[in-house]
Amino acid sequence: MPMQRSFDIGKRRVGEGAPVYVIAEAGSNHDGRLDRAHSLIDVAVEAGADAVKFQTFSANRIAAQAAIGATRLTDKFGRFGGTLVDFYKKLELPAEWHRELQAYAADKGITFLSTPFDEAAADLLEKLNIPAYKIASFELVHLPLLRHVASKGKPVVLSTGMATLGEIEDALAVLSECGNDQVALLHCGIEYPVVMQDVHLAAMDTLRQAFPCPVGYSDHTLGLTVPIAAVARGASIIEKHFTLDRSLHGPDHEFALTPDELKAMILAIRDTEAAIGSSIKRPLPSESVHHQRGRRSLFAVRDIAQGEVISRDMVAVLRPGTGLAPKCLDIIVGRVARRAIAAHHPIMWEDV
Repeated sequence: MPMQRSFDIGKRRVGEGAPVYVIAEAGSNHDGRLDRAHSLIDVAVEAGADAVKFQTFSANRIAAQAAIGATRLTDKFGRFGGTLVDFYKKLELPAEWHRELQAYAADKGITFLSTPFDEAAADLLEKLNIPAYKIASFELVHLPLLRHVASKGKPVVLSTGMATLGEIEDALAVLSECGNDQVALLHCGIEYPVVMQDVHLAAMDTLRQAFPCPVGYSDHTLGLTVPIAAVARGASIIEKHFTLDRSLHGPDHEFALTPDELKAMILAIRDTEAAIGSSIKRPLPSESVHHQRGRRSLFAVRDIAQGEVISRDMVAVLRPGTGLAPKCLDIIVGRVARRAIAAHHPIMWEDV
């Protein structure tokens, strides 16, 4: 089944020819507090985002209980718990909050989204009739989950961090086999934060050439530069983490945007997509006065009598551009004046 190059998420068109769809990624930055989740929605609305997105998972369904090997947290994340289960337990979005947060977002005029990390999470979100599913990079190879999500018949936004083209092809094949042709791909880096040398925005071009899907960018860099550059590179969707305060304790706060930064990013995105404009190179209506006043044309530098042969020293190339274009200089020199041309007047074709 061929993929669509554009589709709707709720009432918004996403993809080819549509404005950039901005997802404000609240993620787990609610820190287990409902009032903080409400405040995150408020910030996303104030910033002008199209959607605010959380994450839906259960610690016991996302990680193994074993406290061995890669499940042990000995790096900077160790302060959140000794194992992955401990870590994720602190970040869960309680199931009973979902409907309330969705209603709160709807009342504020913004789309509520959440990323499911297992089939039960997807079922919970489907009960809310969310308009699209966002799949995290880590789950791109979780083909059973993709198959389950595809069966919901909703658009899928798929992050591709760490993925090879072959893995992306496998994921799209599963979605397509389940009848889902509304898929967007987000180029993404997985480190938190991603350094500039690891961004590789040019990979968006590769995704666009390889797969007939809308392509966007999920950003984990510091600051505003990269998402704005991604829009200039043709991103259809931008996803960016934000927080109420970078000094808060959770793992995703320190690299997320503050409320003012989120608002500034979205304003810059709107300015950037407006500036991209048309690929047609031509004079603009707004430039008409400059076109005439600033460009040059041929002027008589002294009175030229009727019947006089025009020599080079009789003509100057001056502003404004109300006479013959400068490229006509060699054609005019040597011609006979058909009528008298006063000094400082533009030379016209009817003059020679």
